Amino acid sequence: MMSSRPRRLLVSVVILLGAGLVARNGTLAGQSGAQKGEWPTYGGDLASTRYSPLDQINADNFNKLEVAWRLKTDALGPRPEFNFQSTPLMVGGVLFTTAGSRRAVVALDAATGEMLWMHSEHEGARGEAAPRRLSGRGLAYWTDGKEARILYVTPGYRLIALDARTGALVAGFGTNGVVDLRLDDDQDMDLVTADIGLHAAPVISKDVIIIGAAHLVSGAPRSKTNAKGYVRAFDVRTGKRKWIFHTIPGPGEFGNDTWEKDSWAYTGNAGVWAQMSIDEELGLVYLPVELPTGDAYGGHRPGAGLFGESLVAVDIQTGQRKWHYQLVHHGLWDHDIPCAPILVDLNVDGRAIKAVAQPVKQGFVYVFDRVTGAPVWPIEERAVPQGDVPGEWYSPTQPFPTRPPAYDRQFVSLDDLIDFTPELKAEAVKMVSRYKLGPLFTPPVVSKWEGPLATLVLPNFNGGINWPGASVDPETKMLYAYSFTLIWALGVVPSDGTRSDMNYISGLARDPNAPPAGAGGGGGGGGGLTVQGLPLIKPPYGRITAIDLNKGDIIWQVAHGETPDNIKNHPALKGLNIPRTGQPLGRIGTLTTKTLLVAGEPAFTTTANGQRGAMLRAYNKATGTEVGAVYMPAPQTGSPMTYMLNGRQYIVLAVSGGAYSGELLALRLPS
Repeated sequence: MMSSRPRRLLVSVVILLGAGLVARNGTLAGQSGAQKGEWPTYGGDLASTRYSPLDQINADNFNKLEVAWRLKTDALGPRPEFNFQSTPLMVGGVLFTTAGSRRAVVALDAATGEMLWMHSEHEGARGEAAPRRLSGRGLAYWTDGKEARILYVTPGYRLIALDARTGALVAGFGTNGVVDLRLDDDQDMDLVTADIGLHAAPVISKDVIIIGAAHLVSGAPRSKTNAKGYVRAFDVRTGKRKWIFHTIPGPGEFGNDTWEKDSWAYTGNAGVWAQMSIDEELGLVYLPVELPTGDAYGGHRPGAGLFGESLVAVDIQTGQRKWHYQLVHHGLWDHDIPCAPILVDLNVDGRAIKAVAQPVKQGFVYVFDRVTGAPVWPIEERAVPQGDVPGEWYSPTQPFPTRPPAYDRQFVSLDDLIDFTPELKAEAVKMVSRYKLGPLFTPPVVSKWEGPLATLVLPNFNGGINWPGASVDPETKMLYAYSFTLIWALGVVPSDGTRSDMNYISGLARDPNAPPAGAGGGGGGGGGLTVQGLPLIKPPYGRITAIDLNKGDIIWQVAHGETPDNIKNHPALKGLNIPRTGQPLGRIGTLTTKTLLVAGEPAFTTTANGQRGAMLRAYNKATGTEVGAVYMPAPQTGSPMTYMLNGRQYIVLAVSGGAYSGELLALRLPS
């Protein structure tokens, strides 16, 4: 551990404690965004609004932003990191973030970027075997007005408590500042190799810290038996476990009867790897649960399978379930609920509703009364296509929200295919003739080389939307979501028993005339399909959508992200005038402020002045009109946050990608 000079730390102590009194009296707990010019929790506030009422940076001056400081993260681990996803916190003039390939925690002077302290855990074989490595997505801050702590989860799934002033381990928490999360989890697991970890930041309500779980991608799991992703709460002072919520319910627990043939006993996953949100007034924490093992084949887990792919509200103090809603029954599409539920108070047709809005990968926003779990607008159970994979169990219906409308395309038809030229369209039609097409929730097929090779799924397993989630303006009740549009070729192949003990795993059949090449099938299926290197479907490939949550209407939608170079310069498109397409990849979050909607591009392009990099763009919140853009050396890979310090507003975000290693950029206006 490295410490800064004592005088600097003394100043930090005073500021931190003052800020802590603000946090303690509840002014940060509601749906009002980040207050007092700070950013004290991952989503800005416990409601996960990702909103700040700051307005110094606006449409008139956004283009003037310049780099205030930067933190290159290469030395914070044994090797550089190229997918830096963390969102920092700022409290009392100190910025806290996870960073680097060993997931170090650093405290920086938020005005200058000077490092105040750094803490790093060397976990050896346990860290190297972890399913969720690298810097993760962030950390949590807690104070009672007397002491202040930073809490985070290591790659090896250990909960660490640090003194926020010095970075020292808190001796009275757990065992010398550490709680081993692979223990006291109502299941036995190997402390080194177990498939369980976490990228997300913990969430804290008063003196309760709540921790979820994540696993390896489960398209081709090693076994139908896996660690279960239970959710636990701990005392933030002592590290003692307060409660556990079984996301796969055991005998006698609610929902156990939805697991046929006792499949609850061995099935794993069903973790909460996304961010959670809290309503302190109601005393509820909202859990967005992923699907159980595995992602594309559920024959070993017959039944609807609660609480897989469900939004669950539980009591913060006891862990007791208050309500739930399953968004996908017996999922086969890797439609994990990937991001934080957003708490927002609405007025719908004259009714005041304490609501929770849950964006999902498949392009819907499900909106519920967060007190009762009742849908704000009807959610209809509609018949969906059935499949014929041997041994699979299919749900006859799936839930479809009637409002708001989908914010991204949800299936593949011939009308969706690339049509820049008739020749490209004809080639695309010929390509998809080998695949199965159908509406949302069309199940995967057993992949056959002669066809069908796979089911074409849109959005793909990354979304739509993914872990960065959406933001909301609590004043206007407008929700802003970035999503991208990329096809997934989803098939399953028989497992030969060496790679997995499941009957089928995600993958595509091989050309029988091709040379042998090991076990077929991959965890991600077919990936993005192209025609002469161009996306199979027509643009836009990336978009930002604005949704009025009071009305359940889409207000505007714009392509986000400059047209990729390979499309701009493609010989088949020479002479064509192609509007901005957005970019067919990337997972980025939006930041909403009093004056702007801000989001960075997810991919490298050649900018107007010839530089290779990406742009941070600002939009008019009401219309979607772009009002400014500034250059970044690499794409946005962590969601932006903002704060005010010494009379100046900052925007800070993580960038990385390609050969550009992780860097934290802090932007502000010229003095």
